[in-house]
Amino acid sequence: MRNEHPFLVGLVGNGVMPSLTPPMHMTEAAALGIPYLYRPIDMSVLGLDVDRIGDIVDWAERLGFDALNITHPCKQAVMAHLDEIDPVAQALGAVNTVLFHDGVRRGYNTDTTGFERAFTAGMPDAPTDRVVQIGAGGAGSAVADALLRRGVGALTLVDRDVARARVLADDLSARHGVSVRIAPTEALADELATASGVVHCTPTGMSEHPGMPFSAELLRPDLWVADIVYRPLVTDLVAAARSAGCPTLDGGRMAVYQAVDAFELITGVRPDADRMTAHFHRLVADHEILI
Repeated sequence: MRNEHPFLVGLVGNGVMPSLTPPMHMTEAAALGIPYLYRPIDMSVLGLDVDRIGDIVDWAERLGFDALNITHPCKQAVMAHLDEIDPVAQALGAVNTVLFHDGVRRGYNTDTTGFERAFTAGMPDAPTDRVVQIGAGGAGSAVADALLRRGVGALTLVDRDVARARVLADDLSARHGVSVRIAPTEALADELATASGVVHCTPTGMSEHPGMPFSAELLRPDLWVADIVYRPLVTDLVAAARSAGCPTLDGGRMAVYQAVDAFELITGVRPDADRMTAHFHRLVADHEILI
């Protein structure tokens, strides 16, 4: 396959210099014969606050960028600077991919489609009658929406910020026509005792935030566990869940599939997800050796 259009793509957000997304995109593009340059635009390095996202979008469009991936803290703020927004992204209130085409700026959300594809590929037979989700922030919103699209029968949100969880639960209930519950963190043990699966959507377990979101004693072999943290790929939660005999889904699959979906939106070419997954694992291994 050969595509002569040279793509120029940027990743906008705070602390994005170490991101694995640019090398994932560029390596896959090279394998497909697509000229593709992807560069981080780190707002913290440039000294730019979130209120400058409109300027960044303007600059990128004028400089001839084909697309931007948007990450923290700009996924909500960027929406005011777009001409069109995909209905799923609009409903979520967050955009992580912006395309520039024929003078039109279009926004999409591949976080939610990425988790949906990751869950389908990694846990195709997982029961979804009762699921507990820990975390109701931006990533949690995308994951919860994907879970409900996958047919979860009963979803319970657990978050330290009860008000935030309530807002998300009400929004999800209204859009999907199901009753989404919330529960306080102190009720997590009781919720997990009757759940078929749990999804973890907070920073706990990241290299900068080590630890587990709950005690390993709450794990049992018939409880599947999904974690969206991917650095490290095997978090303390994933390791404990595997030791307990739980079916597990690590955060790497979501990281890959959101990149797969974004790549296809940007180029119009569906990349090889298996090849991108293998490359992602090599990148993670190299990163862990370096640190």
